[in-house]
Amino acid sequence: MKDSIFITGTGTDVGKTIAAAVLTETLEADYWKPVQAGFEAGTDATFIQSVISNQQTVIHPETYKLKLAASPHIAAREERIKIELDKIYNDHIKIVYAQSPSQNLIIEGAGGLMVPLNESKFVIDLIKKLNVKVVLVSRNYLGSINHSLLTATVCRQNNIDVLGWIFNDHYMHYEDEIVRWSGYPKIASLPLSQNVDAGFIKEQALAIKNSLAFNTLVNQL
Repeated sequence: MKDSIFITGTGTDVGKTIAAAVLTETLEADYWKPVQAGFEAGTDATFIQSVISNQQTVIHPETYKLKLAASPHIAAREERIKIELDKIYNDHIKIVYAQSPSQNLIIEGAGGLMVPLNESKFVIDLIKKLNVKVVLVSRNYLGSINHSLLTATVCRQNNIDVLGWIFNDHYMHYEDEIVRWSGYPKIASLPLSQNVDAGFIKEQALAIKNSLAFNTLVNQL
């Protein structure tokens, strides 16, 4: 059994799904988004399926697929259900033991670490429950230094096993400062693209495979 890698971000709309697609393609891993809130424009799993080129990846169904595009605890409340961490945990066990022994699993979270899943549990509680390694996603925008370092601080305070950062966009050149101040390495820096398709994902995955950061990443799995 290989490792599960949980993709979380410094907030909403920072590019977690793109980062998850690139990492899934890079590692030829399986993909799973346990909680999908909102699917009128399609699910994240559907997007991942459309941009993955390798033949090894399996897209696993969501544990919770909620109609409302809102915080998961609100979306679940609208459907009169409660998101249970035990249910997600049990699905995780089924997935990791059913997959190939050589296959890693990319798990995409909802929003950031402190996004509530129910009235008392947050995304960070799910990470602890699953006991998985984490990749942090940050998009370069005004304010992202603060959001990134706050995210890193919460991870350290909770003894989260962080593999490193994936950065999106190119607003300012402060990725190296976030790396230095947080103490977590950079896995990749993804350029801004208006056409995120299978070709783009494959190109970025190849760039990671040819980098020193990839060897460091693999050695931690």
